[in-house]
Amino acid sequence: MESYSIEPSAQPAALSCHPDENPTWFNVDLRFIIATVVVFSAVVATTIRFSHEVFDPLADALRIQGWAAIIARPSLLWFTMGMVLIVIRTLLWVRYRPVAAVSPDEAPRMSIIIPAYNEGAMVRKAVDACARAEYARDRLEIIVIDDGSTDDTWVHVDAAQRERPDLVQALRLPVNAGKRAALAAGFARATGEIFVTVDSDSLVERSALLAIAGPFRNERVGAVAGKVCVLNRFQSLLPRMLHVRFVLSFDFLRSVQSTYGTVYCCPGALSAYRATVVKALVPAWLHQRFLGEACTIGEDRALTNDVLAAGYQSVYQRTAVVQTLAPETYKKLCRMFLRWDRSYIREEVRLWKIMWRLQLPALVLTLLETTITNLRYPVAYSSLGLMIYLSVQDPLTVVRLLLSIGIVSMFYSLYFLHSERSREFFFGVYYAYFHFISLLWIFPYALATVRNRSWLTR
Repeated sequence: MESYSIEPSAQPAALSCHPDENPTWFNVDLRFIIATVVVFSAVVATTIRFSHEVFDPLADALRIQGWAAIIARPSLLWFTMGMVLIVIRTLLWVRYRPVAAVSPDEAPRMSIIIPAYNEGAMVRKAVDACARAEYARDRLEIIVIDDGSTDDTWVHVDAAQRERPDLVQALRLPVNAGKRAALAAGFARATGEIFVTVDSDSLVERSALLAIAGPFRNERVGAVAGKVCVLNRFQSLLPRMLHVRFVLSFDFLRSVQSTYGTVYCCPGALSAYRATVVKALVPAWLHQRFLGEACTIGEDRALTNDVLAAGYQSVYQRTAVVQTLAPETYKKLCRMFLRWDRSYIREEVRLWKIMWRLQLPALVLTLLETTITNLRYPVAYSSLGLMIYLSVQDPLTVVRLLLSIGIVSMFYSLYFLHSERSREFFFGVYYAYFHFISLLWIFPYALATVRNRSWLTR
């Protein structure tokens, strides 16, 4: 793995993950409302016009009329459902509030588990960030597991333990056993009331530990997701785009899911679990199988599903922030998304079974969200095929499509703008075009190779 020497403190403060630290270069609150109304209207008008111009000729050619014609226009049908979901999400997003952090005096005993494989010097920085975080030292332990690395990772892990022998425990697995096995080894050693998992390429912010412990005051909470930002977002275009995507994934989607206690994935970069819950789940989670194959990817979402299945809530804590390294090359980006999509397919199947155990309103909201969200795949790919056919007859179809992508992505980027107060929201629009041009193949390929484990977990 590449070696990085990125110091978070050297990054421009204007692009911090904390909105209050960023310059308010305009009155966001008022203009956000105005822009949302304008862009929402533009999206509706553009999509309806696009739908009529693209699908009506097909309906006429097939002599489809009335309600059958509406069904024959999948983009309009899905768009209508999507708008309903957007309205619901926005209302819940406005309602979301992070839970107050615990005070140093009331902080429960916490175990931080950091699995590492061929991470080099970066793992030492991850350990140092945890050690410098605000938390009582007599209530904190850091367990670092070298998962059979073939580089100098153990040198840095051992050095971290020697520097802080009262705080850091180092464990070295003889061979690479996979991230699940490394985490399980850490869970077995941990003695805290809360288990926190941190990736070895991620740096927690100073207030993150006290913040992520806050939601556990509620005995119904079994898992807490932290907020993930991109540490190396100033290095190249890809990380800048991914930073916008990550913030939208957390500050929008996970904050929405948190309002009804059903965050679908607590990320490996920073998550916390109630120890008594996890200890009971580890044996089955460690030996999970899907379609006859051992599961070696998506351990974070799988564990989140297990927590939900056990009857506990999973929530999001916006104030628990971690900075993680993102891919800087197209090849690494594709590997990351392919892993994510394969585990997404597997765990969506499991979530469909688990959701029926949820109480109202979580059941209704989860059913609505998962149904509409997953419909985007058949709708998107069938519409794409139709678009290719129609663009041969009318090349302007391509222009209308690209315009629609830009408008919709600008609409979503407004959520990032409201959360971050940053001009970087434009990179959300760039990412939408980048995804359309170069990443549409990922999900179909992941679906066709869902049993494949060749790229492991890193």
